Amino acid sequence: MYGKDTDLIFPLRALPRLRSVRGPEWQLLVDRIMAAADASIEVLAFSLLMVRLAGCLTCTVDSYRALRGCTLCAEQAARRYRGRDADLLSMFEGACAEIAAHFAGGETAGLLRLDEEVEVLNG
Repeated sequence: MYGKDTDLIFPLRALPRLRSVRGPEWQLLVDRIMAAADASIEVLAFSLLMVRLAGCLTCTVDSYRALRGCTLCAEQAARRYRGRDADLLSMFEGACAEIAAHFAGGETAGLLRLDEEVEVLNG
């Protein structure tokens, strides 16, 4: 990867910069995630939310997004989301349920395989 701020998926180091891009509900969520343990269900679910929101699975090394870096891409994705903060919180809660179900039941948990996720993102 070209940039120092480019990873394969959403990096948690971008969290502090995401705090101010939306309203108070979003800020409380980001604060909650920053205070959580690194491998907690909440942190994993937030990462999943941001991977979906920013389209990390379709990012390539020579794409404009990768050249700008993950932090700017995540900021832009969160800022440009047209729904309400409550919608993002609902998506986060859904991601928490997906992660918890995956840990509890494996394949029947409802998480998509990588190829299915890419297919959904590409339409």
